[in-house]
Amino acid sequence: MKTIALAGAALALVLAAGPVLAQSPTGTFVSQSGDTRVRFADCGGQICGTIVSVRGQTTDEKNENASLRTRALAGVRMITMRPNGPNAWQGTLYNFQDGKTYNGRMTMPSANSMSLSGCVLGGMICRSQTWTRVN
Repeated sequence: MKTIALAGAALALVLAAGPVLAQSPTGTFVSQSGDTRVRFADCGGQICGTIVSVRGQTTDEKNENASLRTRALAGVRMITMRPNGPNAWQGTLYNFQDGKTYNGRMTMPSANSMSLSGCVLGGMICRSQTWTRVN
């Protein structure tokens, strides 16, 4: 009888736990270096990251488009991602430090950290950073 009661209690705990919820990338994150803050929000079924602030460089001086080199970095959409599995997204990342846009991936290993990877050569060479949620 005790065994049945314990089994019933264990089953109740498992059922009460429910499904694992996906991590949400919405909010503001700071780059690994601490120099860039980006606000992530839903933008038509995608996740978009817009620069909130940058320490140091304040204009888009390295942009390949010469007419954009004097624009302020704050307000620039830096990241556009679409869902690609649980806690995973893929899309593009703009690197204002070299003025180039890369194919990339984003994952959420926890509610307060985000891993971003920018890739070249069809994903053969990637560079990753871990960003931290600030709100």
